[in-house]
Amino acid sequence: MSANSSTVAQLLWQGPVCIGWNQDLEGAVYHLANCFLLLGFMGGSGVYGCFYLFGFLGTGYLCCVLWGWFDACGLDIVLWSLLLTTACLLQLAHLVFRLHEDTLPEEFGLLYRTLYLPLQVPLQAYKEIVHCCEEQVLTLATEQTYAVEGETPINRLSLLLSGRVRVSQDGQFLHYIFPYQFMDSPEWESLQPSEEGVFQVTLTAETACSYISWPRKSLHLLLAKERYISRLFSALLGYDISEKLYGLNDKLFAKFGLRFDIRLPSLYHVLGPAAPDPGLESTEEDEDIQEAAGTPPRAPATNVRPAPPCSPTPAATDPPAPPSRARMSRPDSGTLGEDSSSLVLEDFEEVSGSESLMDYRSDGEYMR
Repeated sequence: MSANSSTVAQLLWQGPVCIGWNQDLEGAVYHLANCFLLLGFMGGSGVYGCFYLFGFLGTGYLCCVLWGWFDACGLDIVLWSLLLTTACLLQLAHLVFRLHEDTLPEEFGLLYRTLYLPLQVPLQAYKEIVHCCEEQVLTLATEQTYAVEGETPINRLSLLLSGRVRVSQDGQFLHYIFPYQFMDSPEWESLQPSEEGVFQVTLTAETACSYISWPRKSLHLLLAKERYISRLFSALLGYDISEKLYGLNDKLFAKFGLRFDIRLPSLYHVLGPAAPDPGLESTEEDEDIQEAAGTPPRAPATNVRPAPPCSPTPAATDPPAPPSRARMSRPDSGTLGEDSSSLVLEDFEEVSGSESLMDYRSDGEYMR
């Protein structure tokens, strides 16, 4: 230890080993190599930062090779500089290969930037989603049908990339499907993985359309394997279905001037047949019982007042006002307030200036 400490002390406190300094400066290649090395070590992070770093370092070490070969005439300088230059070139080649591997087709790249990048979906997870659809972009010509009501099986999930698709049922228009919306999200959510079914609506391309499609079995396998992708599709499909429902809700608002709440189950009763009046049914049952017992039904008690003596009144020119119909009793909900199903047909008939919902013969005519 004492010998080593004495050697270090000699190197620090004694004069330099060099007997004399070289008065001649190195050539321009040497200084150029150091400038490139300085710029290279100022590089940043990331893919493009690595391109900057290894690009300038490789150029600087190449200048060192030239300086060692022509000016320094040192074999060790040439070999070390050549080795470092080769390492930088290999690193650049690896970066180019990675960028080429990460490159997506134009349609899928635009889909990622529009739909998945705002959700901060990792590119690797997006590649698995794209790989599941085999990176194929399908097309539909104008007026070509994607699915036929009651015939086309539900065996895939598709996402519209461009164009516009018309959704109809029984020949009646329901809504449109626009780019970056799922074409059959309600059908997908309506079935379990082991179930089978057919479309209940018809989807027709109004313009030239392009879309991507995931096979049902392949996508179910991917969702079962990747939990993150499963939650991602659950969120996207839920948002897509809610947008379609609110689109139908806007049609109700445009027709009646009143925005209905699509969460209310009573909206089904509006679209469905009218429920019979329980008061009328009870009256008819009482009459049948009285007839069977042989007793005539009692007439309702009325208060009769003698008319005062006066001159006969002229005939009324205005027609008599129609008797107001009693509102249907609310269904018992077990609570003091009304439940979500207590919104019945009369609530919609009271809207002034709107025609009765019972004037429609079918759901399709009502939705027009």
